Formats: sequence, structure tokens, C-alpha cells
Amino acid sequence: MPTPAQLQPLRDYYKQLLPTMTDESWNLCEQLVTIRTFKKGEMILREGMVCNHVSFINYGSVRMYFVIDGKEKITSFCNELNYISDYRSFLTREPSRIYLQALEATELVDTSYEGLQLLYDKVPEANKLGRLIAERLFIEMSDGADTEKNETIDVRYRKIMDEHPWLMQRVPQYMIASYLGITPEALSRVKARMNKPKKQAVAFI
Repeated sequence: MPTPAQLQPLRDYYKQLLPTMTDESWNLCEQLVTIRTFKKGEMILREGMVCNHVSFINYGSVRMYFVIDGKEKITSFCNELNYISDYRSFLTREPSRIYLQALEATELVDTSYEGLQLLYDKVPEANKLGRLIAERLFIEMSDGADTEKNETIDVRYRKIMDEHPWLMQRVPQYMIASYLGITPEALSRVKARMNKPKKQAVAFI
């Protein structure tokens, strides 16, 4: 059974999404979640498995990737206080096409597919809460796809620095390169351009 301390981050997250959620509803929610822990490098989900959970990250970080022609293609990273799942596999009950791997020691608060269906039946706010969480997952996936199609590598790298600075300290550079779709050497050139001091304009009078 999860401890109150393990569940507090999730409760805070729910309250942020749905301030009207009652203590009675939360009490049922906490009875339907479980805790899983993973060591650095351990697999959470593999291609071919059915994704049975939507998982809230208490601490740690996770990467999502495909394997295409024997090569990894990283599609996203996720850190604490966010949800991670192959939501397509979770909803359809079909085998996953992706891998989820813990990048650090990671603790997940899991809601199973069966538990979520029970929540929808028993908790009035659960349907709205589930929709809000699903919308966040969908927006994150869509933003990643749109960014890859429409923005240059330099712009995408700048966005990582500005919007997700934790990646720079906690994720290996070769994984960031994979996420951007470039080689580690190309990433080094991008970083050099980013760090190059700008020339000062000279005023003539």
C-alpha cells in the first residue's frame, strides 16, 4: 500500500487540475493506485507489450523511444510530477510500438486500466480528471511532432534550453542528439553556435 508521502505529489497534481475534487473522491483514488520503482536504465515498457498503466512520476525521469531499422529514435523525455504512458496501447489494449526506459532511479504511481475504469464508474470527478490528463499527454505528443516538422535544429535546441533546462543536466548529450534527429557531432556544432558570442554593433559618429 502506498504511503501518504508517496501519494502527496499525485494528490497535489489532482488538486491543481481539478480544485473541486473532494476528499471522498481522493480516498477512492488512492485505493486504486500502486507504486513501482525502477533502477537507472531499467525498462518500464517494451515494444510488443500491452501498456497496462498510466504512470505519474514521483521522482526520476523517463525516455520514450522507437527502434527503427535497429536504431533508436527518442521521441520524448519526462521528469517528476508528470504522467508517462503509451496512451494509444493503454486505450486500445493493443501491443505497444514504443519503449519506456528509466533514465534515473524512478518511482511511479500507477493507475491500471481496470482501476481507471472503476474510477470512472465510482468517482464523479474522475471522467473530467481523466480527460484533462489525456489532453496534456496528447498536447505534449502533438507539440513534439509539430516542432520536429516546422522548426530548425538550432531553434529546437534553444527551446530545450529555455523550456526544459533539466534535460541539459540529467540527460546524456547523445540522447538529446537522438531526440533532435542529429548525430552527437552535429549537436556539438549546434552548441558551439549557441555559445558563440554575438558581435557588438559599432556606432559611427
